[in-house]
Amino acid sequence: NAEYMGDQNGTAAEMDTTVAPQLIEHLNKSLTFTPFDTKWIPNSARFVLMGQHPRATGTIQVYELASGELKLLQEWEKPHGIKCGTFGATSIAQRQLAYGDYNGNLVISDLEHGQVAFSVQGHESIINAIDGCGGLNIGGGAPELVTGGRDGCVRVWDPRQKEAVVSLEPAEGETPADCWTVAFGNSFNDEDRCICAGYDNGDVKLFDLRTMTLRWDTNVKNGVCGVEFDRKDIQMNKLLVATLESKFSIYDLRTFHPEEGYAGLTEKAHNSTVWLGRHLPQNRDVFMTCGGNGALNLYKYSYPSQRSVKDADGIARGVPGTVELLNQREVATQPIVSFDWHPDRLGLAVMAALDQTCRVFIVTKLNTL
Repeated sequence: NAEYMGDQNGTAAEMDTTVAPQLIEHLNKSLTFTPFDTKWIPNSARFVLMGQHPRATGTIQVYELASGELKLLQEWEKPHGIKCGTFGATSIAQRQLAYGDYNGNLVISDLEHGQVAFSVQGHESIINAIDGCGGLNIGGGAPELVTGGRDGCVRVWDPRQKEAVVSLEPAEGETPADCWTVAFGNSFNDEDRCICAGYDNGDVKLFDLRTMTLRWDTNVKNGVCGVEFDRKDIQMNKLLVATLESKFSIYDLRTFHPEEGYAGLTEKAHNSTVWLGRHLPQNRDVFMTCGGNGALNLYKYSYPSQRSVKDADGIARGVPGTVELLNQREVATQPIVSFDWHPDRLGLAVMAALDQTCRVFIVTKLNTL
């Protein structure tokens, strides 16, 4: 599979930037702490910002877009730094934030009053990543959370239970690889659901929660900083994998070959770590990558004329598509570690960078792609 991938390495085609979508900074806020994650609060013009103070305590802030400025509505200090958060497993009525902290705690908190609705020691040490599914009417089945930790474990949680529903742990005796990123996908009915996990040793593992089996694993040779399915609530279609050494890969998940696995392409980008990639909620073939160079890159994926071909033995093999760089812009002096598209407002996004800033961006002309 490595050789097959190698042929696909390349540089994305570039669009005429005079007609391309423009990346416009709308608002900018300097912070007194290091931000690690930011998420829009569902059905609102508010977002939540999570991070860590210099004194190693955590912070949750709620901001509102009001009359052309960012207005701080609420702020809570927590005992430990907060690394990641999600609204993916909450109902639209409750809009509770689930987050993971530096002490390994998984917490679900009510943002109206700051009260903790659920708390459990989920991992031995820092929870690096979290994702939710089944809430907000996105994805079939019950609401669930998935967490990935420095202890190398990936755990799936039902927010009504204190024990993990599924726990994927390193084999006894081996040095655990740090799990850096997790994501839900394939949740297109009440039974099917998959999780993908990326590790610091370059492993990418795709686990089926219905059959409780490892569907696929590969190694991309560099630490995996971010994974995301282009949609959570459809049959698996594409998977974006962002890594160290300025690379990201996209795998077509519709055709599995017993020897070669899924077909994919690899692109060089940002001249530094690609921290994450986020697909546009209104168009799953458009995505933004965030770089260690403080830049945003906007891409569009195009499918090949045939998504699968038969090999010599008559077995279907996937055919990767191509990506086109629509526009790019350097916006921060340090890595961009969080990016969230607004689910309802096309082109509105909030991002956080390690230069202790939070920015709201507007991306234009996305409806023309």
